[in-house]
Amino acid sequence: MLFQWHEHNFRQHWRKLSLTPFWFEESGTTHMRTFVLRARAAPTDSQKLLASVGKEAHSEILAHTLMNAIFVAQSHRADVTVYLVLESTLDFSRTIRFDANAMHDIGGFHEQALLGKVAKALDVSRGMGKEETRPVESGVTVRTVSFERLVQELAEDHQLFVMDPKGSSMREQVFEGNPCFLLTDHIPMPKKILPSLERMGAKKITLGKMMLFASQCVVLIHHELDQR
Repeated sequence: MLFQWHEHNFRQHWRKLSLTPFWFEESGTTHMRTFVLRARAAPTDSQKLLASVGKEAHSEILAHTLMNAIFVAQSHRADVTVYLVLESTLDFSRTIRFDANAMHDIGGFHEQALLGKVAKALDVSRGMGKEETRPVESGVTVRTVSFERLVQELAEDHQLFVMDPKGSSMREQVFEGNPCFLLTDHIPMPKKILPSLERMGAKKITLGKMMLFASQCVVLIHHELDQR
């Protein structure tokens, strides 16, 4: 059904869509779902990023994760924020923030369109100094902040979770406040950073014994939270 939804209709639906937040039934209050993808191999040069699809850097992971975090069939999720942290750089990491509530006509949900949004943000970020912020378009901003710095900021008002095979089962986890899930691309999270994440309050959780792509983790996380 998803692939039969024509892009023209998608654009029309996106403009007219009345956002409906999800609810945690136990509390009756709206919560944001936040996903952070640490893309260690993703270039911060837009042309190199687009050229790396299907190659060693696997930049397509960014598009797949963004799609599964925000979109559903014929619609999109409200109250979802996605941070893509691109780290293959000659100067500073680029952190691109996508706020589903503020985004408008995204131009389609296929891989090329989504990577085009990422590339546009990278072009806007040219010449930025350390820890600067620039708007890209409605709902999209780019910053020159590291993954570690971003997580420090999110720890102030989010419940942090890092995916780890040795973590506790997500189904047994109690979620309070605004959950934030820390993911990585095909390069595993460095083991040396896990203690610092735990000091910031991050809890290890697992979705099962099988190693999954970040984009697959996002789908299962949404599904689990949708049941509550």
